[in-house]
Amino acid sequence: MCRWLAYAGEPLHPSEVILDSRHSLVAQSLNSPLGAETVNGDGFGLGWYPVVDTEGAGGRPPQPALFRSTEPAWNDQNLREISSTIRSPLFLAHVRAAAGPPIQQTNCHPFRHENWLFMHNGGLADFLTMKRDLTLAVDPSLYPEIQGTTDSEVLFHLALSHGLQDDPIAGMRAAIRETERIGNAHDIRFPVQGTFAVSDGTTLWAFRYSSVGRSRTLFHSTDIDVLRQMYPHAERLRAFGRHAHVIVSEPLTDLPGAFLEVPESTVAIIDATGYRHEPFLGAA
Repeated sequence: MCRWLAYAGEPLHPSEVILDSRHSLVAQSLNSPLGAETVNGDGFGLGWYPVVDTEGAGGRPPQPALFRSTEPAWNDQNLREISSTIRSPLFLAHVRAAAGPPIQQTNCHPFRHENWLFMHNGGLADFLTMKRDLTLAVDPSLYPEIQGTTDSEVLFHLALSHGLQDDPIAGMRAAIRETERIGNAHDIRFPVQGTFAVSDGTTLWAFRYSSVGRSRTLFHSTDIDVLRQMYPHAERLRAFGRHAHVIVSEPLTDLPGAFLEVPESTVAIIDATGYRHEPFLGAA
């Protein structure tokens, strides 16, 4: 359906992983061996958090910036300019393969609410059948923010309605269970499929879940210190700090051991303490 990556760690030019890796996100937009579609050329998006002094900002959470376009990622010079100029300690990037909703900027991921970013690879089965019920389940105060027509944006606002800002794991769990309940009421056996990324600017949560128990692929990078011991002569690794972590739809390199698969029905968490994962949901 789509491909995405999320980075957290020392400030980095997004181009290092979006453009410069051997199997970068832009390379995957043209050729995605592990994706449901080989080509993901129906737009892209980059959401990034600035380098800020949180104490100087009064402890306020950082506000992310967005750049989204309906151009194929491989053909957009602005993406190259922006991603090689800015530096960010946490960013989300997405290339889209449209599966029904039209190709328009408001349908490109990531989606933003205040200091939160969200993106998704996969889909809600028979979304048009569920759309009215799902939309009515969104908190009325959040409904005006839904600008596009994708299932992903509705799911994001449903999770916000269920308290994602207070507890992202509980909010996503409640939104997915609500979607499955509505889907099952419409005789949709396996309503939810995908991998989902959520961030508040300091922590990154990446979920791998589907109602059928066979989700889209998801991988996380091995610790940089471990990789440097494994590949002491790999010049490419020098671009990354000790706390750098990437979660991706598919690996950015062919180096054995550089990326490990995130288990099914799992949430991967990256914060100041490093990387960990926890069980998320069993199959419905």
